[in-house]
Amino acid sequence: MEGSTNTGKSPPQDVSHYFSRTTNRRAPSRVKAFYKYFQIPGIQNLAGGMPFSSYFPFDTLEAGVALPNRFKPTPNDPVDPPNARAHKKGPEAAHLLVPHDSAEKDVLHKIDLSTALQYGTAQGYPSLYSFVRGFVQINMHPNIPYEGGAEVILTCGSTDGFSKILECFTNIWDEERDWIRDREGVLCEEFAYMNAIQTAAPRGLNVVTVKIDDEGMLAHGPGGLADVLDNWDVYRGKRPHIIYTVTMGQNPTSGLLSVKRRKEIYAICQKYDVLIAEDDPYWFLQFPSANELSLKARGHAVSENHPLEPYNYNTASGGKSSGYEFLDSLVPSYLSIDVDGRVIRMDTFSKCVAPGARLGWLTAQPKVVETIQRITETSTQQPSGFVQSVIAELLAGPSDTADDPGKGGSKDGSGWKVDGWVRWLEGLRGNYERRMQTMASALEEGRYLVRQSTNSEGFEEVSKTQIYDFNYPMAGMFLWLRCHFDTHPLYTEPHLVGAHNFTGPDLSRAFWLFQTKPKYRVLAAPGQMFAPSPAVSEESAWQYFRLCFAAVDEAIVKSSSENFVESARDFWKLDAKQVQELLDELAAPAPPSEAEAMAMSQAQYAINPTLC
Repeated sequence: MEGSTNTGKSPPQDVSHYFSRTTNRRAPSRVKAFYKYFQIPGIQNLAGGMPFSSYFPFDTLEAGVALPNRFKPTPNDPVDPPNARAHKKGPEAAHLLVPHDSAEKDVLHKIDLSTALQYGTAQGYPSLYSFVRGFVQINMHPNIPYEGGAEVILTCGSTDGFSKILECFTNIWDEERDWIRDREGVLCEEFAYMNAIQTAAPRGLNVVTVKIDDEGMLAHGPGGLADVLDNWDVYRGKRPHIIYTVTMGQNPTSGLLSVKRRKEIYAICQKYDVLIAEDDPYWFLQFPSANELSLKARGHAVSENHPLEPYNYNTASGGKSSGYEFLDSLVPSYLSIDVDGRVIRMDTFSKCVAPGARLGWLTAQPKVVETIQRITETSTQQPSGFVQSVIAELLAGPSDTADDPGKGGSKDGSGWKVDGWVRWLEGLRGNYERRMQTMASALEEGRYLVRQSTNSEGFEEVSKTQIYDFNYPMAGMFLWLRCHFDTHPLYTEPHLVGAHNFTGPDLSRAFWLFQTKPKYRVLAAPGQMFAPSPAVSEESAWQYFRLCFAAVDEAIVKSSSENFVESARDFWKLDAKQVQELLDELAAPAPPSEAEAMAMSQAQYAINPTLC
């Protein structure tokens, strides 16, 4: 492929050979294509089947909103762990107002209800689309290596985005109708965000797991990506041609994939022509202090592939800076090495604004975005106009025209702009990093059960039993904890089970219920919830629990983590009768009082199990 004479970059490769049969039959919406004529100044529109905007029952949308500096950031320098006491909420707020009508003529700067609540284009509300597109191209991914760079399209969140990616690139397969040779597949980490996997499964796709380590997906070695693709069994169907992956704050394991590993995986994807669907809701939640904390507590880093000193990922590789020290310090997306245009990235406002907004965006080469737009035109059409207008006003703010009565998210009535948006992300990172440290520190102190006893000679003996382990979370909202059930006094292998001992999976189930008892009131997400296949569930998932340090009040994080430690220590002291009673309780229908207890508000539970 010849490179561009102007930029020295090659255009992205054509990936249309992976378009599904349905995608290839799609044509641009005739109705949506007609919308561009609605913007002609002075046009008397008798063509559009749109309600009259003055009949909308909303005159304005108004809200009190945080200023972007409400929360205190943590340092980008990983050798300077933040001080938890430094965080205080700022009391100041701004008054945001989306007017019914704005006199602004430029649709890329116009924010009002008369346009936001009307039928619109599938690409997204123009003013918000313009802000997101600029942020993505200039600040978030300034070094995309193919000619022309990437395009964006707004979505109803990452789940919606992934659903459209699957619609675009995979064909539905039916066991009763289709040949096995035609069955397509999707690759994912051996522990994965199950909403995404459950989006793929009903299409009849093979869900193929790849081994992971402390960073995330393995490129090489037994069960790694190369091993899976090199040794693909054609009797299972077609070799998978798309990866679903969460690379930053991997859900549920909190791994952070290094640039070195990304390059290894990307090279394998080039060899086998595999597309990468990169889902990164936690991109801005990377925790520089995790490696340093691990070094201090255990004498080794979480991963040797992440620098311990401050590092500028953009300029270190000879690229352009994002313009912000914070953004430059973050491990970049697969897009930064995507010379072929095989990466489709999902982003969301769920973790940085609110999940209920149901708003996000896809970033990919223009041809892919154009194709996703055709899917959107006949499905969701666009995200909620209410949400888009509020977020647009918050970030972009009103235009400079005198007749624009809108008010943005800044104190002076303007929008946050990119400066404010980055500052907000820094503050959120600070809050969640402090929470991570609080939980990890409490759990670090409880990894071992220490017992004292007196031997036959009268001497005191001290035994030390490891009951669980974890890695300090490098990113995200979760801590992935592995219980060492093989050290439990009642543990045995399946073929040796008797009346007074139990298998690992049975101990795991009993421990999960034990945590919820009144003394502890901790609700953790069992690892089997994140097993993409029965094999993973049976082999290893039962050893794990995912703890979320994001969902409860900050003041509860420490006490809830200590409650978990206490529940683990106490569980290792139970006798066979007590464990059996727990298993019997799980097997029996829950009485109303227990069901009500399990449905208590999250404030009464230490750790929220929400699978997000």
